[in-house]
Amino acid sequence: MTEHSQSLLSVNSWKQRLVFWLGAILVGVLIVIMTTLSELAGETYRILSQRYFWFNFIIAPIGLSFTAWLTFRFFPGSERSGIPQVKTALEITGDLSQRSKLISLRIAFGKMLLPIMGLFSGASVGFGGPATHVGASLMASLGKAVKFPPHYMERGLILAGSAAGFAAMFSAPLAGIIFAIEEMGRALEEKISSMVLTAIVFSGVTAYALLNNYIFFTDKSFIMPWGKSWFAIPLCGIIGGFMGALFSKIIVIGGKLLKRSGLSVFTIAFTCGCIIAILGFYSHGDSFGTGYQQAKSILTNRGEMDPLFPLYKMLATCATFFSGIPSGIFVPSIATGAGIGVNLSEWFPIAPASAMILLSITAYFSGMLQSPLTSFVIVMEMTYSNEILIPLMAAAFFASGASKLINQTPLYRELCNSYKPPAPKEPKPTSTEIANHAD
Repeated sequence: MTEHSQSLLSVNSWKQRLVFWLGAILVGVLIVIMTTLSELAGETYRILSQRYFWFNFIIAPIGLSFTAWLTFRFFPGSERSGIPQVKTALEITGDLSQRSKLISLRIAFGKMLLPIMGLFSGASVGFGGPATHVGASLMASLGKAVKFPPHYMERGLILAGSAAGFAAMFSAPLAGIIFAIEEMGRALEEKISSMVLTAIVFSGVTAYALLNNYIFFTDKSFIMPWGKSWFAIPLCGIIGGFMGALFSKIIVIGGKLLKRSGLSVFTIAFTCGCIIAILGFYSHGDSFGTGYQQAKSILTNRGEMDPLFPLYKMLATCATFFSGIPSGIFVPSIATGAGIGVNLSEWFPIAPASAMILLSITAYFSGMLQSPLTSFVIVMEMTYSNEILIPLMAAAFFASGASKLINQTPLYRELCNSYKPPAPKEPKPTSTEIANHAD
């Protein structure tokens, strides 16, 4: 009997497959719930802030401070994006107990609840990072519950859960696979790799089935005729890449400065809430929330956009990140990139506006993360823009190259440093050892 046949007849092998598959489906369901609640929360806050002048300037600082306090008091490890925590957990090989500080059911619960509270406080909250963190935490916890073999626990379940969460968030299984390889992945055994891929597909399909469509955009009219319009590729790629790199640089440097400042979590969050309130006032509420509705309006040509919108959204996302509340940067970055694309299409009308918007989204994403494959695949899947796949791919690589001129190290790699356990201190040599060494 072959090894493959034995695997098919093994009860343990089927138990492991079922945990991967059912866990992925559960991740998909949870992400759909988070996504639905997020748009409801963001829209509710936007309506109230526009109806009552005082609402924004009171709720944003107080709400963000309270959410940050809950985060660090009861759910430490759930703060900010979550992707650096997952990447660090994947790299831990010695004391696996350290992983519980980065991924756990407690952290998953906080990651589902607190971003919604952030949206009710006017923050610019994304769910890509939280979805990744929730997926990894849930799958790792399921593995512990059914006592998976160590080689699965070390990497397979965490990688499968994180990529499944990412795929479910965007209803984009292919982007989840690329994300697992490019951003999260390490060398895995062939057997584990196949289970990881099936988990990603199960999660993405679950989200697709429940929402009856892709979460984001379904316009199939994105085209880019051959000719001068192709000059938009380096234009959007380089400018979008520089803007994405600038965002990353602000995040990294700002985070280091705040850490050295010694300010309390409450003080930082309150100040960030005041900044978010001011940005929301000047942007007429467009800087609040995930940014999904704004990006959708831009792509469907519904209404005019303030030329300063991408700046407002980028700064609001930075303030949200610095506050420390659980929040991702993916969806707000899509809105920022879309805004950059609108401006470029008006200043340099050399290609269809819809195509330049997609190129700019891809470029901003790629410049921010320096993950060009994930960037163009996720935009392609979200928008059915297969017709301009090559331009999207080229813009992503232009952007990644431009970004490296500003940031030598990718954003998430920089952010991982704060989650690495301290290296063990070497014992100081005794006087006897020093004397022996001198002899």
